Amino acid sequence: MYSEPIFLQPVFQEKIWGGNKLKTVYNYDIPSERTGEAWVISAHPNGPNMIENGPLKGKTLAEAWESHGELFNKTTDNKEAYPLLVKILDANDDLSVQVHPDDKFARDVEGVPYGKSECWYVLDAEPGSELILGHYAETKQSLDQMMADGEWDTLLRRVKVQPGDFVYVPSGTIHAIGGGIVILETQQSSDTTYRVYDYDRTGADGNKRELHLEKAAAVTNVPHQLPQLNQEETVLGDLTITKLVENDYFGVSKWVLAGDVEQTMEDDFLQVSVIKGEAVLTVDGKRFEIEKGMHFVMPHGIGEYELSGEAEFVVSWV
Repeated sequence: MYSEPIFLQPVFQEKIWGGNKLKTVYNYDIPSERTGEAWVISAHPNGPNMIENGPLKGKTLAEAWESHGELFNKTTDNKEAYPLLVKILDANDDLSVQVHPDDKFARDVEGVPYGKSECWYVLDAEPGSELILGHYAETKQSLDQMMADGEWDTLLRRVKVQPGDFVYVPSGTIHAIGGGIVILETQQSSDTTYRVYDYDRTGADGNKRELHLEKAAAVTNVPHQLPQLNQEETVLGDLTITKLVENDYFGVSKWVLAGDVEQTMEDDFLQVSVIKGEAVLTVDGKRFEIEKGMHFVMPHGIGEYELSGEAEFVVSWV
């Protein structure tokens, strides 16, 4: 059906911690100056992307997954939901401290298909910006007690970041993105979040946002362990590929293009986000101009393709 990339229209989510960088940096038509997220490759019910080109133009990625599984090399007996979700987050202010469940807890307790492991590529960060990643509790009992007593400064592990950093956040990891940071997030297709701490902020209704301490404590990994990433770099002519992470849920690489390269599709499908520069993608003789802020799926069935230009990409796969 498709001998071309499937380009997608972002879906925006307004957040109390959001800002306007999705407009000023990526030229997106955001709904307000408090836009926190652009869901850029999504088939999730809370924000499915519209397809912008080809025979399925005007349909959603979710509809393509359900009705045209051949685009993803999906078997006819596969009843699972689309497995991945890619976002850009603009943290104008600190996000709440939170944690996500694994697949089993998500299915057993929430009745949703996936838990949420995720990873972050830092697109931009103001000097001194930091994340919360993990905690210092050594036992489940001490975690519960420190959370109950509100000992957040002692409990939470803070990490400074700068543009180009990569962070892997497995399910069960307490985390938060700090103000002044813009990230590209690749995750399982889940919107299940347990809020641990929210700096006593109030929402638009004037009330403090709900916390989920019991569920958060149940799913948090204790003690916190830093995942070991076996990152590898491969140079293919004018294309440098750095594998950032590969696990049971997704693989993510950064591609840096400085010239021309021919590639062959080997995965079921690829998710591609252009994070810098401009390039031309050629598939079956068709040329597609791509630039920073564009996101697309390379469907199953595409064989060889060419890339030319000066650009950087974050590429993910199942």
